Amino acid sequence: MALAAPTAASSKQLAGAPVPYGFVGVNLDGPPITPQDNVALAQQLGMMRSSGVQSVRVQFSWAGAQPYASWSDVPPAQQGGFVSGAGNVPTDFSATDQIVALAAARGLRVLPTVIYAPGWDAITNPKGLARPRDDGPYGEFLTTLIGRYGPNGSFWTDNPAIPAHPIREWQVWNEPEIAGFWPTSQWAPSYVALLRVADAAIKTADPGAKVVLGGLTDYSWLELAVIYALPDTKGLFDIVDVHPYTGTPVGVVSIIRFVRREIQRAHDSNKPIIVGETSFTSSLGRTRHLYAWETTPRGQAKRVSTLLPLLAAARRSLRIAGFYWYTWMGDESVASSSWNFCGLLAYRNGQIIDKPALTAFQRTAAALER
Repeated sequence: MALAAPTAASSKQLAGAPVPYGFVGVNLDGPPITPQDNVALAQQLGMMRSSGVQSVRVQFSWAGAQPYASWSDVPPAQQGGFVSGAGNVPTDFSATDQIVALAAARGLRVLPTVIYAPGWDAITNPKGLARPRDDGPYGEFLTTLIGRYGPNGSFWTDNPAIPAHPIREWQVWNEPEIAGFWPTSQWAPSYVALLRVADAAIKTADPGAKVVLGGLTDYSWLELAVIYALPDTKGLFDIVDVHPYTGTPVGVVSIIRFVRREIQRAHDSNKPIIVGETSFTSSLGRTRHLYAWETTPRGQAKRVSTLLPLLAAARRSLRIAGFYWYTWMGDESVASSSWNFCGLLAYRNGQIIDKPALTAFQRTAAALER
């Protein structure tokens, strides 16, 4: 009974109007952007596009772009690789330039998750990522990024042969309620303080840009309520990001529905939702069983075929602006965690292997996009 209505709705959606451009996305991390794995990023982005992917969510590393606080800290041999960003901070755009250029050439939208505090502005985190010690430099880095990739960005004028696809959505951190991403037990006040600085910086640099809330996972609707309970938070973000990891495709939509209800309770109903991460891992029998959403490669493919139409069918009623499957390719080595088996492709012993989930994704995305 619980499955009957979503299944009927998804069949109707497959036969109806196409989803909007950009609705179908994937996360880009792991082997394609890990230099030592020698995976051709251009080839993978081309394969994404031909597989129905229209948007990619990717981390923009603040620590990687601005490892030095001032020019006096930059070793002389490295100075040629940096330019001055906002606040005269030395900035290396090489990694983000590559991603933006290759994505734009293939008509892929880019959603950057701006994360990783550099050592010169970091509160260390024994459980994972450091967070900013002073929020101001993070805001300046966002200003720098918009000056490079926004509507009047220097990247587009420096590269006139590349079709201009300015970035208009910027995500402020990732999963701040998780200790591995934010080393503060009472996370919301300090994260909202960062969000406030980020929102001001983004809207000053590009008034038409959208601020994406850091993705919320686990009991995401309760975490969102914590943010809304703080003073004057509704105006600090334009899009809510939810990461609904659970055992069934129907459960994914249920979590999104809980989040939508929380948005409505906050009288913020016009705010759209993106599903910044969603997945089922094919690690069952390959690693120690840890998660309810683990399954076999064939089970993963079946759930892909079920989930994508459900998201499309619910996009109007729940105001879902798009989703990003986690992830495009995972490193499925012997010592890998279950998370590395989430990919539509597998990277094993230097070889790239198409999984059944990739075929399921391709077929379903093509049907949704008509």
